[in-house]
Amino acid sequence: MKISLITSTFNSASTVQSTFDSVRKQDHSDLEYLVVDGGSTDETIGLILSNSDIISNWITEPDKGIYDALNKGIQMATGEVIGFIHSDDFLADSNVISSVARAFVNKEVDAVYGDLQYVDRDDVNRMVRSWKSKPYRENLFRMGWMPAHPTFYLRKDAYTKYGVYNTNFRISADYELMLRMLLKHKLKSCYLPMVLVKMRVGGASNQSIKNRWLANQEDAKAWKINGYKPFFLTRWLKPLSKISQYWQ
Repeated sequence: MKISLITSTFNSASTVQSTFDSVRKQDHSDLEYLVVDGGSTDETIGLILSNSDIISNWITEPDKGIYDALNKGIQMATGEVIGFIHSDDFLADSNVISSVARAFVNKEVDAVYGDLQYVDRDDVNRMVRSWKSKPYRENLFRMGWMPAHPTFYLRKDAYTKYGVYNTNFRISADYELMLRMLLKHKLKSCYLPMVLVKMRVGGASNQSIKNRWLANQEDAKAWKINGYKPFFLTRWLKPLSKISQYWQ
């Protein structure tokens, strides 16, 4: 099974080499690795070139934000399954992709996701938060739950049938897409109880209070455009659910 893994980059020279290193270590033989760069002006392009042996295809050009970049990667992908590893993140172990591939052997499975660890930006061996997920069931989104997006793998056919990331969302396009796929279209998912990705905290990708408020507003929009109504407290349960991640 060919799996397409996509990294979006923009001036990511300080972290992207560890992303590349984690991809290089994967033991899955049929891996297509794509890099979508937003027109970096630092040393990122040089690092892409020096890791060309593991990169199947790449582009560098201005984009309209991360979700636009991810959509470009989806269009480039030729694998049966598509996943993402961002340039601040790295795959947790050498068997991440092979574990995902084994889950997709079941033809009824459309989506696979797992656990995520947040690590210190300067000391990646120090865990800050642990996002342990659970098997999907009806109404979990209404309880403030969502899969950890960096661990979310989806069959390419699902993007073809039900659409890619909605770039009208600035922050919550990942939430809207997963809600659309799992709740609205009822795609069958498989939860892997293992850490798939480690994510650095303290960088530009971490949310400010202003961005968290915008995400809250966009979450409400995600429900509306998909024709569903959340519970009264859903928008507040989602951020509150993250508090427990500091004690897992």
